[in-house]
Parts: sequence; structure tokens; C-alpha cells
Amino acid sequence: MKFRGSWLLALLFTLTACGDANGGSGQRGGAPTVVGGIVTQAEFVSEIEAVGTAFANEQTVITSPVTERIERIAFSDGAIVRRGAVIAQLSRGEESADLNSVEARAREAEKQLERLTALQERGFATNAAVDEQTALRDGARADANAIRSRISDRVIRAPFDGVLSLRTVSPGTVVTSGSPIATISDISSIKLDFTVPENFLSALETGQVIEASTSAYPDQSFFGRIDNINPLVDPLSRSVTVRAILPNGPRQLRPGMLMSVRIVSETRTGLAIPETALLAQGDQNFVFLVDSEGTARRTPIEIGLRSKGMVEVRSGVALGNKIVADGTVKVRDDAPVNAVIPGQKPAAKTAGKTGGKSPNSKRGDGAGGS
Repeated sequence: MKFRGSWLLALLFTLTACGDANGGSGQRGGAPTVVGGIVTQAEFVSEIEAVGTAFANEQTVITSPVTERIERIAFSDGAIVRRGAVIAQLSRGEESADLNSVEARAREAEKQLERLTALQERGFATNAAVDEQTALRDGARADANAIRSRISDRVIRAPFDGVLSLRTVSPGTVVTSGSPIATISDISSIKLDFTVPENFLSALETGQVIEASTSAYPDQSFFGRIDNINPLVDPLSRSVTVRAILPNGPRQLRPGMLMSVRIVSETRTGLAIPETALLAQGDQNFVFLVDSEGTARRTPIEIGLRSKGMVEVRSGVALGNKIVADGTVKVRDDAPVNAVIPGQKPAAKTAGKTGGKSPNSKRGDGAGGS
């Protein structure tokens, strides 16, 4: 056991000696080799991302105002209609008969009033008789207007331009008051409602351009503008609802769609370093600067936006500074480092005092051990 332990110690000593002799070859006395970089400038875009739901510009359920039998359905499924177009007609036979009777009574009352007026002018009719007949005529006219209103209720019309849904009733069906006939939606434009955290309120304003996308059209973006910002902040989620309007001429977008929203709130150019160069410790951030002598020094920095693998640096470094871009786990503060910048040739090695020949150039030299 003692022999085995002595043998292991000897082997460890030999390996350590070989590492000291060969491990630092070309690395400034054993300094770790890392990927170097240069502090550059880049464009950073401050974006707000959210998820919203699409709503029709106007939408309502067309219902029956009375309980009656449907005589005619005047639309096809998914039809585009104009305001005032007939959607359905309910039975109105009884109301039509009542209207004819009342109109006849109104005409008779009008003729009787004309005769009394003529007699009044000749002194054969009193003012009271004329006033009474005038009241009868006006009452008949009012009754006729009431019946016309009931008949109008039995002709269901589109309240605005829009697209009709699939119908759920058929001719001959008896519908009760309030029963749905169809849903009409104005989708010439889409209201897109989404929520953003309250800390983004200062970056939002009415009229601001937004970009939206949906999985139904993965290769297409839809652009609109913020129409309104809810003045109330949700006290539970600390978020605010924003409404944008998206033009929808081709009617590609439909109410109920889930859409992703992107808002560019700011674009600026600033100093940039790769994200791999960033060292985070608590709420502080650092980067290893490499000085002219090849020494890495941990330097505190203030960061800003992030974009495409780059981090904006607000303070702590200057344009053109050399940094450790990758491999920071191998670097120690105030220690030498061999930072190799990709694409740049490494510095030439210094020739020894053997007339420019390497000590290992000859096979017979004793320094060329295995």
C-alpha cells in the first residue's frame, strides 16, 4: 500500500511538471484562452408585446320583438347586407286587417269633419260638434299609426351594414319575443383589445402604430393604430386595457381571433456587447475589460435594452474597448487572459535566443521530450 501511494504521488508530480512546461505554450504564461470582443454600436428597439382578442367594429344579435310565426327568411348564411335590408318577416295578417278597418274609420271621420266644418261656416253647426269630430278623426289616425308600428315590428331589418351569421330558424317557426334570428357583425374594421402592464403606460399614446399577427395567417402582419386607452388600471393585475383599430377590408380577420401584438415604443443607437459577456450579480452587472497588457478587470456597467443577442450598455465602457466576450467562467479579476478575437490573427511568438530557431527544432536536443 505504501509503494502504491508513493507511485501515485510520483505520477501526479510528473503530470504537474509537464503541465507547467507545456500548458502555457502560446498563452502568456498559462493565461486562459477566451473569446474576445470589442465594444461596438448597435440599434436597439424598445418593444411592448401583448396578446389580444379581436372584436367586430359593431355586432348585435337580431331578435324578434314579438311572439309570432316566421313567414319568410330573407337572407342566406353569411350574407353581406346593407342597413335597412329585410332579414325576416313575421306573420302580420291580423294587424293588416285591423289597419284596413281603422284607416276606413279615419277616412269616414275626415269626411264627417268636412261636412260639419261647412255647416259651421253657414251657422248650422256648433264649435263643440266640430271639435268632437276633430277628436274622432285624430283618434282614428293615431290608432292607424299604432297598427302600422306593430306591422313594422314584424318586418325585421338590418340595423347597420354587416355580415350575417348562420341562421338558426326557418320559415314557419314560431318565435317568442326576444328569440334570436341572426347575428350581424360589421367587420370592415376590427377592434383589438389587449392588456399591458401599468409600467408601460408612459410609452403608449392614442394614434400609435401597432403590429398584430395571428396563427391563421402566420406569414402576414396586420397594422393598425391605438384608438383608446382605458383610464382605469386593474387593481388585481396592475394592467390596463388598450383598444386598437385594424382595417379589415378583405375581411380576413374575424371576431374572437387570438392575436399577438407588437408595439415599437422607442428606437435608439447605443454601445453594445454580446449577452455572453455580461456578468450578473444580484441587481448589478459587470463585464471583463481587457487592458493593453492583457489583464482582465471586472468593471461594473449599467445596461439598457436587449436585442438579437446584444445588450445595450448605458455606462461603464467606451466604444472600442476590448472585452471578454465568451468564456468568462475561466477569467479572474486582475488576472492575465489570452482574449482571441474571432477573425483576427494571433500575435506572432517571440523568437528565442537560439538564432531564431526553436529549441525543439532538432531531434537530438534534450528539450524535445515527449
